[in-house]
Amino acid sequence: MNSHRYLIVHAHFYQPSREDPQNGDIPLEKGASPYPNWNEKIHSECYRPNAELGNFEKISFNIGPTLSSWLAKTHPDTLKKIVQSDRNVVNLYGVGNAIAQPYHHTILPLANYQDKVTQVRWGIADFEYRFGRRPQGIWLPETAVDLETLSVLVENQLVFTILSPTQAQTKALDVTHPYRVELSEGRSIIVFFYHADLSGGISFNSDMTTNADRFAKENLLPAYPSGNNVDENDSLIMLASDGELYGHHKPLRDYFLQRLMNVSCSANEIIPIFPARWLEDLPVEDHIQIRENTSWSCPHGVKRWSTGCDCTPGDSSWKKGLREAMNFIAKEVDEIYINILRNEEIDPWELRHGYIEVILGKLTIEEYLQQNIQKPLTKEMCHTIELLLQSQFERQRMFASDGWFFEDFDRIEPRNAVAYAAQALRLTKEASGTDLSQKAIHWLSAVKSPITGLSGDRVFRKYY
Repeated sequence: MNSHRYLIVHAHFYQPSREDPQNGDIPLEKGASPYPNWNEKIHSECYRPNAELGNFEKISFNIGPTLSSWLAKTHPDTLKKIVQSDRNVVNLYGVGNAIAQPYHHTILPLANYQDKVTQVRWGIADFEYRFGRRPQGIWLPETAVDLETLSVLVENQLVFTILSPTQAQTKALDVTHPYRVELSEGRSIIVFFYHADLSGGISFNSDMTTNADRFAKENLLPAYPSGNNVDENDSLIMLASDGELYGHHKPLRDYFLQRLMNVSCSANEIIPIFPARWLEDLPVEDHIQIRENTSWSCPHGVKRWSTGCDCTPGDSSWKKGLREAMNFIAKEVDEIYINILRNEEIDPWELRHGYIEVILGKLTIEEYLQQNIQKPLTKEMCHTIELLLQSQFERQRMFASDGWFFEDFDRIEPRNAVAYAAQALRLTKEASGTDLSQKAIHWLSAVKSPITGLSGDRVFRKYY
């Protein structure tokens, strides 16, 4: 029996919510010139050309729900091509190559259990709405992971995810096959670990991706096991990166990807595949433990999105203040939400988890409440619950990871986090009569840009 060499290229496509919470429009972003905003620029350089080249049909990929929602509104033809790529694969192999993503790109180890469930269930629902099938796998934002997050995935019938090799609790990891991570109550989930050196190389070393044929021969082929001591098992190399690498971060790499998957691999007897198809034919026998509270883009665990760390240049202490403020605001918003709904004998979390049906436009709020609340409600209470659920949506998206990723508070991403918090509190006040704005101003006053001096309370006042 001869062994085979397989390749998975996974591309993580994602953009955060950039819309102003008050009018739903994306403001002019000067850095994206000549395009009006970064979404439009990246669509032109990456999403559209990769869809037109047929690259989505050859790789493993996820489309973040906030990106797919924007594409559906502004470039439905591009989204249609992407979805059709997955359907073509399903028709050919019986399983698809697209996987899901939690809805708002929240760093899940920093989230409480109910937020983990909401983000995963909303992400799955968005995937089903776009792709017309149940996902088997999911990409975790920043691959940030803990055991509770993995348990939530399994509770929602997800089979696998993708992690960095640095997140494995071992010094002898073999990335050429996936592993099974044991969880409580006899459950488990499969983890594919990407090849760190090659994934980092294609992401940050431009010379490595100037020629697909040379990359396959000189970089990819030597990464597979070889020699007399190698067993005859099939071996797998996974490359994982931001999907925006292919054409946006690195011009012309959309053509590199097309050549690699269609020509260069076959010339070197490498077979392109994707996780669900690998799992169709090959059992996962080895087990491994993970390192909790770790990610792929922060060697300090998840400090990049909590206390601040050396991952970002300069003074990142503002991140701790922003995280604490957002946590305080979320706690206050939740307390009002829970009390009002429990007084009406309504499960607040199940109602929020299912609210994605309204967000996606599958149900009106009236239809949703009628289907999910058994007791009759007054018109006033229905309106109150609608406002509270809208507030919960804003409260979810204020935790998008982008708010903490970069070096300064005075960027659109952190300012948007505060804008969404202001909107959550405005809606909560309208629903309950309780004004939490002064508390928020107090919490956010400690958040200051080390470069411009912009404070969190100033941003909050603008949007509240």
